[in-house]
Amino acid sequence: MSDRDELQRYLHEVIGKEGCGISCQEADLYKDAEGWKLQMECFMEAWKLGHSLEEAKASIREYATMGFGP
Repeated sequence: MSDRDELQRYLHEVIGKEGCGISCQEADLYKDAEGWKLQMECFMEAWKLGHSLEEAKASIREYATMGFGP
């Protein structure tokens, strides 16, 4: 499983299908020079998640605690 696939799975695991809906299905997870980013449908900018896979998972978990799916 690639890191991207692992993050996509983790996103669904943490947020859940009900909390995520179409936004997670259309989510674009990618890594560039600044690290992992998550671009969600209907959001203007990509969310910075961190440089490592663990940092990215921690950011997804933090976003989930805010009461909305990223």
